[in-house]
Amino acid sequence: MWDWARKLAELEAAGEPVAVVTVISVAGSTPCPLGAKMLVLGDGRFFGTVGGGHLERLAIGDARTCLEAGDPKTFRYPLGAKAGQCCGGVVETIVEVTGVGPRLYLFGAGHVGQALVRTLAGTPFRIDIVDEREEWIGSDALPGQVRRHACPWDEFVPLARWDAERTYAAVMTHRHDTDQEIVSALLKKPLRYLGLIGSETKWARFKERLRARGATDAELARVKCPIGLDIGGKAPQEVAVSVAAELLKVHHER
Repeated sequence: MWDWARKLAELEAAGEPVAVVTVISVAGSTPCPLGAKMLVLGDGRFFGTVGGGHLERLAIGDARTCLEAGDPKTFRYPLGAKAGQCCGGVVETIVEVTGVGPRLYLFGAGHVGQALVRTLAGTPFRIDIVDEREEWIGSDALPGQVRRHACPWDEFVPLARWDAERTYAAVMTHRHDTDQEIVSALLKKPLRYLGLIGSETKWARFKERLRARGATDAELARVKCPIGLDIGGKAPQEVAVSVAAELLKVHHER
């Protein structure tokens, strides 16, 4: 039997949303045993099998629908003409989804970035943190479940997955010019939230420069700066609490 758990762990480590299809009931003549598993990705790639043929095509299509919705569901497949098979049996599956919650791309592993990662522990957010400074990205202060990217931001952005409903970005690097370049690049990306650390004065200057580059008012209006809820306090942990609260507020649509 193939090691589906290991493959699932590999896919999750790579940041892939996965639908896990499991055969939970068989009756009559069927092409798959009870407990058969298949892992399905959003682009239709799959690993394992639930019997092949048209049944498997139906299962893959339903699994992709579950991934899109982010919800688990059970399915019943009578193996007759509609399924393109003549076994006469019935197969039931359950589709469970992983990796489909909100994902935060955090640019900057400095004091506030590290505090924010710790503050979001135990929430639905999966976090990718990006910083080319080895001494910061390798810090023991970052929880183990966070995906670390020790690379320049412009190497990460083209390879990241962007989704208008599930992707959040927070920009808080150690350089204002880098912050501006990242925001400029992200204005064109599908995002649920785009936050920038800094003052109203910093953002006013950024807006003037970004408009000169062709950014529209609608694009600039997407940026939340100063980032976070106005709860007072400027210490890294206090800022992290305010940003985490804002992210959760957007996620829960409150």
